[in-house]
Amino acid sequence: MLAQLELTLPLMALGYLSGTWLGALTVCSLARVGDPRLAGSGNPGFSNVLRLHGRRLALATLLVDATKGMPVLGLAMLLGLPPWAQGLVGLGVLLGHSYPAWYRFRGGKGVASAFGVMLLLTPWVALCCALLWCLLAWRMRTAAVASLASAAVAPLAATWLAPDYVRVVIVFTLLVLVRHVLNIRRLGRGDEPGL
Repeated sequence: MLAQLELTLPLMALGYLSGTWLGALTVCSLARVGDPRLAGSGNPGFSNVLRLHGRRLALATLLVDATKGMPVLGLAMLLGLPPWAQGLVGLGVLLGHSYPAWYRFRGGKGVASAFGVMLLLTPWVALCCALLWCLLAWRMRTAAVASLASAAVAPLAATWLAPDYVRVVIVFTLLVLVRHVLNIRRLGRGDEPGL
C-alpha cells in the first residue's frame, strides 16, 4: 500500500500538470479567434467553443481535453496500480483542468477531461455517458443538462459495467457536479445559454 502510494502521488502531480493544459485556449489561439473565457458562458471548454466558434474548433478542443491525461493514466495502468490509485491519477487530471494554477485556478467544468479519463479506466461507462450526453444535448439544446445527467448516470453505469471503479467514478461525478453549481442556478432561473 505504501509503495503504491509512493508511485501514485508523483503520477497524480503529473496528472494535475497535464490537466492544466486547457484545450480551448490552445485551439482558439491557434485559430486566431477570441478567447472563450471572455465571451459566451466564459467557460474554456468544448460547449462554449461550440457555441462561439463552431463544430471544428469544438471537436479539436474535445480531442485535447479528452486525451491530455491519457499518457500519465496509461503509465499508472502499465505499472499495475490498483483502481483507487488509477482514480487518484485521474482525479489529478480533472483537478488540473478545473483549477489550473497558471490561470488563477479558473478552468473548465471537467466534462471532456472526465470523459477521457473514464475512456481509459472504464471505457464502457464513458461510452454510455457520451451517448447520453449527445442525445440530451441534441434534444434539450443545453450542454449543462446533458453534462449533469451524464455525470449522475455514470456511477450507476459503473456499478453494472465497472464495479471495481464505482468509488472512483463517484468522486469524478461529484467534482463535475460541483463545477456546475452556477449552471444549476442558471437552469433554475431559466437563463442557461443553449447550444
